[in-house]
Amino acid sequence: EVQLVESGGGLVQAGGSLRLSCTVSGFSFDDYAIGWFRQAPGKEREGVSCIGSRGASTHVADSVKGRFTISRDNAKNTVYLQMNSLKPEDTAVYSCAAGLRYILPLDKEEYDYWGQGTQVTVSS
Repeated sequence: EVQLVESGGGLVQAGGSLRLSCTVSGFSFDDYAIGWFRQAPGKEREGVSCIGSRGASTHVADSVKGRFTISRDNAKNTVYLQMNSLKPEDTAVYSCAAGLRYILPLDKEEYDYWGQGTQVTVSS
């Protein structure tokens, strides 16, 4: 059974930080690229950041560049998203996803397996 589970979401004031985790089970974790996506009410799901299977290749959306950092620990089957200097417009459900391809890294169509998401709320 393939499973991705996000954790670390919550309520934080603007300017604060959160660290999201995505823990994967049921398949060979180190073969997969992992992406973080978010969806706010009334908005399309957008790619936030992603990391290649070996961790050498990363991509970050312009909207979060300089504030968010992605990393992975293959020994723990976990990918992290460190979010700093959070803004109210970062409020969304954040989901992680796994895929074998990495051609369009921030395109949701590149990913095959998805977690249920974790809520991030940033207050003013």
